[in-house]
Amino acid sequence: MATAAAAVAPYPTKAKEIGGEGARMHRIRITLTSRNVKALEKVCADLIKSAKNERLRVKGPVRLPTKVLVITTRKSPCGEGSKTWDRFEMRVHKRLIDLHSPSETVKQITSISIEPGVEVEVTIADV
Repeated sequence: MATAAAAVAPYPTKAKEIGGEGARMHRIRITLTSRNVKALEKVCADLIKSAKNERLRVKGPVRLPTKVLVITTRKSPCGEGSKTWDRFEMRVHKRLIDLHSPSETVKQITSISIEPGVEVEVTIADV
């Protein structure tokens, strides 16, 4: 009966099942930041797909609140004329992905092609 339970489990639960005897499990947090939502979502989907192909535990993408940076400025360069204003804004989108895996497999996962304009920050912590 134990073999049937092992076949049903979707993710490996022990370090030796993933990376051998000496592999230490790490909690890896990948932070993705971009102004372009489509490029950000594509990179998130590619990362999660490659992590699931490696049979890792994946949490995310967690969508963090969008930062809206606003600049209000006068339209007239000299100050003459009617007092009309322009509002310019830049929206910064952020996603978090958490992985539980040995640090060696992160290099394989993050080797995907990353869209231009998407910044990736990887933080590794021991479990």
